[in-house]
Amino acid sequence: MNNFSFHLPTKVYFGKNQITKLPEILKCYGNKVLLVYGGGSIKRIGLYDDIIKLCKKDNIEIFELSGIDPNPRIESVIKGGNICKEHDVDVVLAAGGGSTIDCAKMIAAAAKSEEEPWELVI
Repeated sequence: MNNFSFHLPTKVYFGKNQITKLPEILKCYGNKVLLVYGGGSIKRIGLYDDIIKLCKKDNIEIFELSGIDPNPRIESVIKGGNICKEHDVDVVLAAGGGSTIDCAKMIAAAAKSEEEPWELVI
């Protein structure tokens, strides 16, 4: 494993209509976003539509990777990393639970590495 330093500050926006701050937060990192989500619950509850609408309004380009499984597969990480590299994605946005978040973190690492994603975790 390669040596590295990992810093992960957390900011939580809690309360009604906090999603409206999303474009402002994303634009701090860039205008190209990979939206990573699982089986579609974000569509059933309307979160997907909110994210797409807010991003389009602020001219944020969205690329998507759906179908993230519980206990995500390395194939999802590889696919997401390739999307990021191919489209020069600036930020990875996870919408969903822990598995989606874990997968999105690994995709972000894979997008900036020339190593195979599995090599980053072993």
